[in-house]
Amino acid sequence: MRSWVWYGRCLGCLVAVFGCGVDSQPKVVVYTALDREFSEPILKRYQAGHGVIVEAKYDIESTKTIALTNQLLAERARPRCDLFWNNEILNTLRLKRQGLLGPFTPANAEDFPEEFRARDGTWYGFAARARVLLVNVQLLALDDRPKSIMELVLPKWRGKVGLAKPLFGTTATHAACLFSVMGYDKAKAFFQDLKANEVRTYSGNRDVARAVGRGEIAVGLTDTDDAIGEAAEGSPVAIVYLDREADQLGTLFIPNTVAILKNAPHREEAERLASYLLSLEVENSLATGPSAQVPLNRRSDVAVQVETPKTVHAMNVDFEHAAQIWDQVADFLTREFSTP
Repeated sequence: MRSWVWYGRCLGCLVAVFGCGVDSQPKVVVYTALDREFSEPILKRYQAGHGVIVEAKYDIESTKTIALTNQLLAERARPRCDLFWNNEILNTLRLKRQGLLGPFTPANAEDFPEEFRARDGTWYGFAARARVLLVNVQLLALDDRPKSIMELVLPKWRGKVGLAKPLFGTTATHAACLFSVMGYDKAKAFFQDLKANEVRTYSGNRDVARAVGRGEIAVGLTDTDDAIGEAAEGSPVAIVYLDREADQLGTLFIPNTVAILKNAPHREEAERLASYLLSLEVENSLATGPSAQVPLNRRSDVAVQVETPKTVHAMNVDFEHAAQIWDQVADFLTREFSTP
């Protein structure tokens, strides 16, 4: 009997020892909307190099950022997520307005322009993408291609233009920014004219790029990463940077954003990972990799694959204001684009 008691006590000790080892290993929980093929290698590299378990939750193309944002809102009383790596900025600002984000200060905060970091330190922008027009070169000659987003409502483009539904992801951010910059009435008229011109809507930006590549549509509003990806597959496409001149509306550059939840369960690990994501190493990796992001870190000097605010006129937009008016904009866009 004594031997069984002794065995039981030893087994309990072993469980306690090994159990403590597992529980004490550092962990950080990340929700990320950047395409898994681009974000997962970076998170795995961090995990391998820093001895920390990274639990990542990824989103899908059709509901990008909205599903994760809604989950964070639903979990606000008992947060599970530590760090939100968003592939745009609108929904990050929605979370800030709801009081879900906590401030932090990475060591290299000053390396980023003021317009791409929150004044209160609740979010930082890095690795941007441009909103561009992808055109099928077999359908459109060089002189035939639109130069301004406002041209897309002209009769010559009826039924030939496509975009992702403007209720999710970067297309929603683009819409909110247009309403902020153009004013509500003018932007409302633009989207109504776009719909009347039989614009085609798709579930995501990648689907838009593929539709252009197939020749299903002549032109499509999308992001530079999806445009570059379609070109890399050998499709007959070319990128047009709309409103690129100084006297025009400007090309919209949308940053990735990193934010830490105010009541993050693993706060210290979240801050370490956030600093890593904002590092020059990650910024340059995203710029030179297949997603062809635009570095926002002032110290980055890598060769980029796309045009940047240094080469085209960038849209001057107040992202905070765009987020502030989003609910009103979303109500309008839902009425216009939620039905075929």
